[in-house]
Parts: sequence; structure tokens; C-alpha cells
Amino acid sequence: MNGRLKKITLLFLAAIFLFGASRVQQSLNRDRDALGLTRGAVLDNAPPMLAFTTVALGGFRGLISNFLWMRANDLQQDDKFFEAAQLADWITKLEPTFASVWVFQGWNMAYNISVKFKENAPGDYTDRWHWVQNGIELMRDGGLRYNPNSVDLYRELAWQFQHKMGANLDDANMFYKAEWAAEMKPFFGEHGTNFQNLIAPQNEADRVNASVISNKFKLDPAFIKIVDEKYGPLDWRLPEAHAIYWGAKGLDAAAKNPDKVKEDDKIKLRRIIYQSIYQAFKHGRIMANPFTHEYSLVPNLELVGRVNDAYEEMAREDLANREHIERAQRNALRDSIYFLYENNRMADANKWFKYLGQKFPNQFIVENDPTSLPKNLTLDEYAVAVAQIDIGETSQERVTSFVQGRLQGAYLALILDDDARYQNFINLATRVHQKYTKSTAGSKGDARIPLPPLDQLKKNVVMGLINPEGGLPADARAILRTKLGLPAENTAPPATNAVPAISAPPKTNSTPVE
Repeated sequence: MNGRLKKITLLFLAAIFLFGASRVQQSLNRDRDALGLTRGAVLDNAPPMLAFTTVALGGFRGLISNFLWMRANDLQQDDKFFEAAQLADWITKLEPTFASVWVFQGWNMAYNISVKFKENAPGDYTDRWHWVQNGIELMRDGGLRYNPNSVDLYRELAWQFQHKMGANLDDANMFYKAEWAAEMKPFFGEHGTNFQNLIAPQNEADRVNASVISNKFKLDPAFIKIVDEKYGPLDWRLPEAHAIYWGAKGLDAAAKNPDKVKEDDKIKLRRIIYQSIYQAFKHGRIMANPFTHEYSLVPNLELVGRVNDAYEEMAREDLANREHIERAQRNALRDSIYFLYENNRMADANKWFKYLGQKFPNQFIVENDPTSLPKNLTLDEYAVAVAQIDIGETSQERVTSFVQGRLQGAYLALILDDDARYQNFINLATRVHQKYTKSTAGSKGDARIPLPPLDQLKKNVVMGLINPEGGLPADARAILRTKLGLPAENTAPPATNAVPAISAPPKTNSTPVE
């Protein structure tokens, strides 16, 4: 065979082999797509550099990304965070359709790198918050762009909001909450519930807000409404609402791709949702103090039914863990009853106390007291017993602190014209004081020192609140004096032994305790 014929034959064979390889490659692409291993099609709407990288490097992308991953880990160990973050960006560009890459890099930024940064000033965690934001944005803006049906990404996003921002395990958690609330307030209003104008904008400002919430934060106002109607009412300035949102989005993506999702993945998403609802119940409402311009997080008592429904649904769908879920449900009900009682929601507290007795009739409801079956206790007895456990029944100092704390809460509620809350704090302080006084009557020894009289504790608390040095702001002091019938503040120094008499405030609908 001469050289010319040989070349023609080889070229012909090469063409046949290339054609065969292309057909096999198409089949492999279809199989990989069906199995969810990777994406055979070209990335949609990818930046030119990313599109070029994914095509030009081919199979070498994996080798290069492995090297960069090891290098990024070395840089992080050397506290070279910005260089490590740059490599993380390159890694996600090399492997954009592997959701686990985005999950790991986002988690690494929010958890590992962020905690390397301490306070910039007392209570100021700006640098740490920057890295938490970076982790969330990496998964939300990049990861979901190229992996829109990845339940792993939805679950990790929900976890970041629930655990990193919502829980109190990071000492910067209150800073995160404050920063996130400030970002969300322009879109959801003073109470975090105004999403209707995002769905149907009424003016140019609404249209701008709708655009920003959709394009920057990747939130769908219509889906927010669906989530709020099912799990709310939620305060969308707080992280728990967003944890529930991303968990629900994950379940929605799973429903659209049932063949690519394991049942265990859906259970994990549902678990984040019901845990977040419980967190939102415990501290899902912002209470602002108009005098100090500070805010605190208080229970969202409207969510009691939603919390219970979530546990019921989870128990039905996760039979393997039903016993653990029902134990958590029982604990949630006990907390709900106490919070409702403490906030003077007596009808609701009685309703759920009765429900608890029907649902778990043979399980004691006061810790370490096997006789405390629901049928053996009244609601009042249960609430006082819980308070007594929280403060330690034998500790005179802790009981005194508890009673004074409730009295202080009562007078602050009185200033804010929340008479019902005032009365219930007074009631609870009175009952705890009475129970401790009764239990220590005739006792000897330092461990059972009697409490000071309740009237004296009230006077001590009021004196602290109306003290111009270290007490409430002047306008709040004036209101409290008026409410309690005390004379106006005197600029002259008071007599050292002077203790004001405290008259009763206006009557409320609450029934006082004798």
C-alpha cells in the first residue's frame, strides 16, 4: 500500500471513530443528565469566560479544580482568606454544575472563615457579617443559577438562615439579625409583613423594591405570600422567615424533579422548616423600645398552631423518627403554654393546655416530676412550676432575680400602655413569690433564706427605673411616675431613706391574684 492510500485510509478510519465517539458522547450526556451527575448541555446565560472555560478545558477541569481546592485549603490554614476566596471563585467556575462545590464553599465562608474575625468594636461584627453574607450570596446568586433544582443548595441556604443567623450559637448572632432586619425593612415595612406591595406595586417606589427583592435577593414575592399563608404570619425582617422560604423552595424543586430527589432529602428540608417555625415562635417578633431606640426579640404567639401543625405533618411523613418528633412536639407545646400564659393569653393557654393533656395524657409535663400528669395540675400550677424550675426553687438569689425581672417587665409594659402584659407579669411574680414564701416558712439554714416582702421588691424595682442616674430616659420616667401616681421628678437630691409609695395603676381586664 503506497503512502497516499495509507493516509486516505487512516483519515477515513479517524472520521469513522470520531463519528462513533460523538454518538457515544451524546448517549453518555443523556445518561449523566438523567442520573443528575452533571449537565450535558451548555450552561444557560453563562458569562463568556465561564462558557469558554467549561468547553475549552473539558475533562481537565476536574484535575485543575482539585489542585485549586488543595491550594485554597492551605491558604486558609495560613489565614490568607482573601486569596482563598479568590480560589473558591475559580473552583466554582471550573465546576459550576456540581452543587456540592457551591455548598462547601458557601458553608466554609460563613462558618470557618467568618469566625476568624473578632469584634471591630464592642458589639460590632462587621467583618464577620461580611463573610456570612458572602457564603449566602455564593450559593444563592451563583449556585442556584447553575443548579436551579439542587435540593442540597436549598437546604444549605435554609440552614444558613436558621442556624448561622437565627440560632444563638454564634456570639455575633444578634448583630447578624440586626443587619438583616435593616436590609429587609425597606421591602417589608415596620412590622415585616408588608409584602403585598411587592406583588402588586402601587407606585414607582414599590416597583423599585419589587425589582430589587427579585433581582438582588432572589426572592419571589408571590411565593413569599404562599409561604406566609401556610406557615405564618411571619416577620420577613428576621432570618427564620427566610429559612422557611428556602426550605419551601427546595420542596417545590423536589416536587418538580421527583426522580432525582431522595426521600431523605425532602425530610431534611421539612425538618428545617418546622425547626424554623419553632424558632420564629420563640423569638420571631421585634419589639422596639421607643425610649432607648433599642429592640428585643419576643415570641410570635400567633404561630402556636402553625408550630403544632408542622410537628403533626412531620410525624406522619417521617415514621422512622416519629417518637423523637412527638417528644419535640410535646416540649414545644409546654413552651407554648407557658409563653401564652406569661403574655396573658389565658384563653389560648387553656386551649393548648387541654390539647396537651389529650395528646399526651400519660406523660408528665413538669421536668423530673412523675406525678405531674396533665390531669393532676391546673394551668396556674403548671406555669408556676415551670417558672420555679427555670430559676431553681432553692436559690433565694435566683428567685429574687426572677421576681424582680418580672416586675421590671411589668413596669416597662405599663409605660408602653400594655396593661394586660403588665398585669400578667405582676400575677406571675406574685405567684412565684407566694410559692417560695410558703415553701420556706419555718425553714432553717442559709439555703432557705426567705424573700424580701413583695411590696419591698416592687419599690426597689421602681426606684431603679426612676433613678435619673442609670434608670430610664426622662420621658419614660415621667410616664411611669404618672401611671403609678408618684409625684413629678424633683431635681433636688432625694433623702437617702426616702422610698416612694406605689399606688396601683388603672385596673385591667386581668384578674389579680390575691
